[in-house]
Amino acid sequence: MNTSEIVVIGGIYREVCTWPQWDQVYGSAGRAAAALSSHVEKVTLHAYVAPDLAVSAQQLANAYGFHLVPHKAHESVEFEYTHCMSNPVIRPSLSALQQNGPIEVECEAALLFGMLEGSGRVYADRCVYDPQSAFTPELFWQDGRTARQLAIVCNRGEVMAMTGNATVEGAAQDLLARGAEVVVVKSGPLGAYVFTSGQQPSHVPAFSSNTVWTIGSGDVFAAVFAARWAVHRNPPSDAARVASIAVACYAETMALPSPLVDELSQSARGGASLVPGRVYLAGPFFNLGQRWLVDEARRCLLDLGLEVFSPVHDVGPGPAEQVAPQDIQALNGCDRVFAILDGADSGTVFEVGYARAKGIPVYALAQSVCEEDLKMVVGTGCQVRHDFVTALHHTAWKI
Repeated sequence: MNTSEIVVIGGIYREVCTWPQWDQVYGSAGRAAAALSSHVEKVTLHAYVAPDLAVSAQQLANAYGFHLVPHKAHESVEFEYTHCMSNPVIRPSLSALQQNGPIEVECEAALLFGMLEGSGRVYADRCVYDPQSAFTPELFWQDGRTARQLAIVCNRGEVMAMTGNATVEGAAQDLLARGAEVVVVKSGPLGAYVFTSGQQPSHVPAFSSNTVWTIGSGDVFAAVFAARWAVHRNPPSDAARVASIAVACYAETMALPSPLVDELSQSARGGASLVPGRVYLAGPFFNLGQRWLVDEARRCLLDLGLEVFSPVHDVGPGPAEQVAPQDIQALNGCDRVFAILDGADSGTVFEVGYARAKGIPVYALAQSVCEEDLKMVVGTGCQVRHDFVTALHHTAWKI
């Protein structure tokens, strides 16, 4: 590890998830500082820290060996998830959240995150900026921020919202024209696209992982990209590729800091980009819990970029002689099946068997099904997962 230094500015938040169980104090900046500790010798984190998180925030800094500079905050912020792809409940609500005064930092290399409870004013030689907002992402140049060299790392929605441009490429070019040197657009299972002035965009794939944990994956990407580009001066496409591999390692282990750069660079992980197609969503929907899970699976599969046929949404209730032929016709027109096996619904089991007889791949979620009841499912080549989000991603990747 070379002698090096970076300053991180962003939020430290409590994160709670029901499945899998997770209750930790990280937030975007806390996680990024932890990830960076294996790539940069000196990491300093500036963050708002309310009194009730002061001990936990300092414990986080001690555990990963970075220096924490706390700034007074009116209150702490908590994100609560049902699963790691669910839309979080934010407490306090955004309308009630009190704003704190800006955090001002002057440094050579910086990683700046957008924050719910305030803002960072950075004056840096090299800065990586991640707006971190699904609502109103700010342009970097607001509030007088400056950077001699600027890389913006954002997702597809953020880049279009920041510029008002209706296309990702057009929005990225707008940011380059405003003064950014690099724009990296994270695109989920499609990987990431790296835009630089005067060159064609380059594509960096997403990489596979046996399990998938998505809370904070973007933070890890931004952190490792910042280490490689802003500190170690790697070309942006190389930095983005190493960052993408680091995300796969984090998604699989939920562990920090990120592996060393040599391990990431030599990784033999395969690509895990979206395989476009139409998925048949099989599962019971006869009570509130079952219907909620089907609705949530459909939303997530659509968010991952797949077309979805769902019997309850696309056919609805009706007599067997009408419903069954329509479902079978749709099943024949799909190139994969996502099956929810909990509840041992006879219709779902039939659809799984029919799909395998037709050679259609089946990706199944089975959180509370005994091994004996899965024998035929596993024995006919279905991919069975116990984690909801992992099962969804493996369906999208069509592994």
